[in-house]
Amino acid sequence: MTTPLRQLWQSPGFAAFLIARIAILLASQIQTVAVGAQVYALTHDPLDLGLIGLSQFLPFLLCVLPAGQMADRFDRKRIVAACMVLECLCASVLLALTLHGLVSPWPMFAVMVPFGIARAVMAPAGQALLPNLVPKALFSRAVGVNSSVWQMATISGPAIGGMLYARLGPAVAYGTTATLGLLGVVATLLMRAPQQEKTARAATLQAVAEGLRFVWQRKALLGAISLDLFAVLFGGAVALLPAYATDVLHVGAEGLGWLRAAPGIGATLLGFWLTARPIRRYAGPAMFGGVFLFGLATIVFGLSRNFTLSLLMLAVLGAADMVSVFVRHLLVQLETPDGMRGRVAAVNSMFIGASNELGEFESGITAAWFGLVPAVVIGGLLTLGVVLGCMMLFPVLRTMDRFPGAVHDDT
Repeated sequence: MTTPLRQLWQSPGFAAFLIARIAILLASQIQTVAVGAQVYALTHDPLDLGLIGLSQFLPFLLCVLPAGQMADRFDRKRIVAACMVLECLCASVLLALTLHGLVSPWPMFAVMVPFGIARAVMAPAGQALLPNLVPKALFSRAVGVNSSVWQMATISGPAIGGMLYARLGPAVAYGTTATLGLLGVVATLLMRAPQQEKTARAATLQAVAEGLRFVWQRKALLGAISLDLFAVLFGGAVALLPAYATDVLHVGAEGLGWLRAAPGIGATLLGFWLTARPIRRYAGPAMFGGVFLFGLATIVFGLSRNFTLSLLMLAVLGAADMVSVFVRHLLVQLETPDGMRGRVAAVNSMFIGASNELGEFESGITAAWFGLVPAVVIGGLLTLGVVLGCMMLFPVLRTMDRFPGAVHDDT
């Protein structure tokens, strides 16, 4: 008898999709560690860590909604491949700058602008592509596998990036990033994806805004996205890890790699659990509980001076975030028709993806104003406040039991 997981792997293009995801996510994580460590080594100013995020946030914010319309009008696979090529070029420019000899972080900020554009355009197409690859009955398991792969990359990528940076230098890290990006391009182009349902509407402002209207009318979906938005915005301790590794925990670049990897370890372990046992009941309370635990773990991490305890709290933080990610992804895909998935995914990416970069900037600002430890603790406290606020504003999400329109396999 064919098991659901075996059926999932036999779906057209799913394996190639995961290979491409692993390659580009590893590349992104390695580059993130290298850029953060290199910028902080140049300036020793936590505000500059925030500027890394800001340089990606602004182009992301401007491009992501039109990118959703693109994902619904054009071949999503080719859009993803083109964006991967642009990310490879960004890594190559960072390599060239490093070999030339950097004395200022500003050229690196400039390179992160087109990198942010590539992420903005790729995010809706990539999110909307997955439901085209697997049957609806297997989609919750596909989300679990995809999320686990994402988290595995966040484990190994930062650890590899930290070791490459510490032992071989940033140039090797950027060269590795570019090579992995090329592998992702090849895997994407080899992917066999069924024909998607494309919209014939031109990219007018009204068409682009349809994704916003769709999310606004579905309060459970709006609540899930809003909850993640503000939790990521205020609870962005990860952006300050280069400073924490150097000035608080004193563990250097390799320690930074493990700190960056720790959230992925916790999330991956829980992701494997969710792949085998997807959330089917009490979805809303599970999401609120996960984000509340995320805030608590952020506070304990901020106060910790012990490397082991810090790693443990980051792992708990990652596991808690995985619950929120799982619920939100299922809501986005199950409530959205295929012809709208690009635009709705763009709204999701605008709220969540851009909030990562804006959260990094917010963390850098608060760290410059109040110091590293107060910035992280305040962020955790604000996250707890966000949970309570969203529970009051979105009762339909707070009381949601089963996912609307879900179809499950029998095992």
